[in-house]
Amino acid sequence: MSDMYPQYLPSLSERDAVADALYWAAIGCDHNDAELFNSAWAGEDVSFEIHDDNKRVMSGLSIIRKNILEIVGPMDTTHNTAMVRVNLKDGADTATLTAISTAQHSPPGMGRDPTGPKYTTGGEYSVDLIRDESGVWRIKKLVLCIIWTQGDASLMRPKSEAAA
Repeated sequence: MSDMYPQYLPSLSERDAVADALYWAAIGCDHNDAELFNSAWAGEDVSFEIHDDNKRVMSGLSIIRKNILEIVGPMDTTHNTAMVRVNLKDGADTATLTAISTAQHSPPGMGRDPTGPKYTTGGEYSVDLIRDESGVWRIKKLVLCIIWTQGDASLMRPKSEAAA
């Protein structure tokens, strides 16, 4: 992990620090930085759900990393998050947020190729967060509801499935 993408930014307001956990997980994914990605989560006892035509539930950080970071991390990808709404009561150690997201994925080294394969998704995140013992906000549960897609969905399959 580089100094350019630190795990924790101490200058943030409380509400911005809650939202930052989602941003830093996305940056970790986009830069294939497992240390940064892992640090955004509240340990191993976490979950990530993807709701599209199916509902996929991944329980445990090691499963999330295998199914998300190991597939998306090596790609040329960007996750853009906007319309972040944080629900945080003063003094609370839990918070929730919602946000919209657009993510574009391309095979490694092909992101700048205008004719290369791409897969783009638009969706909404719902996130439950907790403040850890050091006062840092981390993701406990992340739900992504895919609203629309465009492009080659096969890019998102593990290589073993794509070859089958």
